Amino acid sequence: MRLSKRQYGFTLVEVMVALAVVAVALPALLFVYMQQVDNTGYLRDKWLASQVIENKWTEVQLLTQTRGFKLDGKQSGEYTLADRQWYWLLSKEKTQVDFFFRYELKVFAAEDDELPLLTQVFFLREEGS
Repeated sequence: MRLSKRQYGFTLVEVMVALAVVAVALPALLFVYMQQVDNTGYLRDKWLASQVIENKWTEVQLLTQTRGFKLDGKQSGEYTLADRQWYWLLSKEKTQVDFFFRYELKVFAAEDDELPLLTQVFFLREEGS
């Protein structure tokens, strides 16, 4: 028997190997993609929490300079940003330097969260304290 024409195409074994490779790679790629989506949400929340801290700290500085606001101990409250409620906790401690105080501002995503989403420490000089 003589074969005059060359046959083109893939064998059944080659097709099965290619399908096995795709079957293994596709779920791994989907897993990586879902992790990236989760990380994007977490980074968005961290960035929004940093905006809450910046806004709240600016408010504290302005109240201190214009109205002589003096915090003793801790203060907490809610802040609305990006159609979400954020919960903050501001605490004040004395430092070893006269008239300088250490402020710690924490932002929580939910009111009952134990761990803050973001914490920032500031130092502020207050006359006559």
